[in-house]
Order: sequence, then structure tokens, then C-alpha cells
Amino acid sequence: MSDQNKPARPRVGVVGLGAMGLGMARSLRAAGYDVGVHDLRPETAADFARDGGAAFGTCGELAAAVDVLVGVVVNAAQVETVLFGAEGAADRLRPGSVFVMCSTVDPGWSAALEGRLAERGVLYLDAPISGGAARAAAGELTMMTSGSAEAYSLADPVLEAMSSTVYRLGGRAGLGSKVKIVNQLLAGVHIAAAAEAMALGIKAGVPAEALYEVITHSAGNSWMFENRMAHVLDGDYTPLSAVDIFVKDLGLVLDAARPERFPLPLAATAHQMFLQASASGLGAEDDSAVIKIFPGVDLPEPVEA
Repeated sequence: MSDQNKPARPRVGVVGLGAMGLGMARSLRAAGYDVGVHDLRPETAADFARDGGAAFGTCGELAAAVDVLVGVVVNAAQVETVLFGAEGAADRLRPGSVFVMCSTVDPGWSAALEGRLAERGVLYLDAPISGGAARAAAGELTMMTSGSAEAYSLADPVLEAMSSTVYRLGGRAGLGSKVKIVNQLLAGVHIAAAAEAMALGIKAGVPAEALYEVITHSAGNSWMFENRMAHVLDGDYTPLSAVDIFVKDLGLVLDAARPERFPLPLAATAHQMFLQASASGLGAEDDSAVIKIFPGVDLPEPVEA
């Protein structure tokens, strides 16, 4: 991470080593990048760096050492802190470097961020991600990206190292986030519908394992049913994607539709289900815990080790 002339391969930093960011950083390292990292938990960054790369104490210090900075934090407020907070990255990124924003945010906010960074000579890619922690660790994410040709020119090899599929959706920021909003509408509705279906079956006396087996081999199956209802069968609500993530994301979906005067009855109902789960104290649990809002359902207990 030395401050030499720019190498043929861009120097890369990752901010945010949660379930997704840690996997992405590891994928970059496996692809041969010397990855710099920063996380609010210094021990997490230090643990990553023991196997290669470097841990930085602040976002600004990391930004000054890289050509491509990848932000993998929860929401727009956290991106604001990464870039413009105390010891933030925006004023330390070199002109011509790229900030790759992977969070799910309001598309209008993302489009405006492109202009704010351009005032500093910094390029920007709107690049929300999908695929989950396992695919992040395997370098098999789907990335929904948009931005300038100059930003892609520098960041393309980094995107490819983290992903199995990179969709290039247009030449301006915001388009990637619009597609991610649509994806999250579907994801949230599918999880809510899967929970409702599983709860109904259990309440009606169908053994949960048998119900899961039949549905996952029938026309009513979905990826979310198959993935999330497996958590319910195990009685394991360790958060891979938390209930509160969908409180936020479905809220963004509804916000995005409102100026268009576009009705979203299914998304609105799903949002209320996740809100109810969060209000019941389940916000930090896995999003499959939305099934717990249904009364009188004897859910499977955790599997004994």
C-alpha cells in the first residue's frame, strides 16, 4: 500500500467488514489484490490483515492509500460518515480515484453524490450488490452498477474480482440504485409471503419439514422460500440479513414510488409485516424472523448441537 506511482493493477480499499464487506475483501485478496481495510471494529480489520493486506485506523487514511475505495456499509447515513465525517474519505481520495458505493440507498441521493464527489475530482460508481454473504466470500455477487466510462475504466477489474455478474446499466449514477430498489421490493415481498405460507401450513398441522420439502419441489417455490424457511426449520435466527434491513429497504421502495404516484400494495403490506416484527423486538434477528408475528404458530426449536 505504498505511495508509489499508480501500478497497472489499482490499489483497493474496503470500508465496512460486515458479512458482505468481509467476503468481498477476501475475494479481492484471493484475486491477488493487496487490500486495505477499515472497520469501526479495529479488531475485525486487524484479523483480516493478518492473512494479507493492511488495516487502517480511519477512512481518510485508507482513502489516501488507494485508487479504488469500496464502501460496504448499511445505509446512506453511514456512507455520509465514511465520506464526509470526521477523518472521512472524500478529501483524502486522490483526483481520478473512484468511490464504489455498494449500499442500498435512495436513487436520487446516489445521483447527487456523484456530483458532490466530482467537485473534488473523484469518480463515482453507483454499485448496489445482491447475493448474500456466501456469494460475497466466493466472489460471486451480482452488482447493479451505473456511472461514467472513466470510473469503469479504473474500477472494472475490481468489480470483476468481487462478482460473477456486473450489470452496467448506464452512464450516470442512480440507475444501479433504481434496479436495486426493484430487487428489494421483490426480495422483501417474497420473504414475507414465504413466512406467511409456512406459518399457515404449520398452524394447519402440516409438519414443517414435510411442508418445506413439498413446496421446494413445487411451483410455489421461490429462492427466498427455499433459503429463508430453512432458517425457520433450524430455529436459527442468527442475522445474515436482519429484519431491520427490510424495514429500511422496503421503506426506500415506498419512498421511491411516491413521487411517481405509483401504488405498491404488496410492498406496503410486507413493509408493515417487517415493521411489526421490529416493533416486537425482532429487528436484529434474521429477516426470516418475520414469521414470528403470526399468533399461535408452534415454530421449530433450535437444533441441538
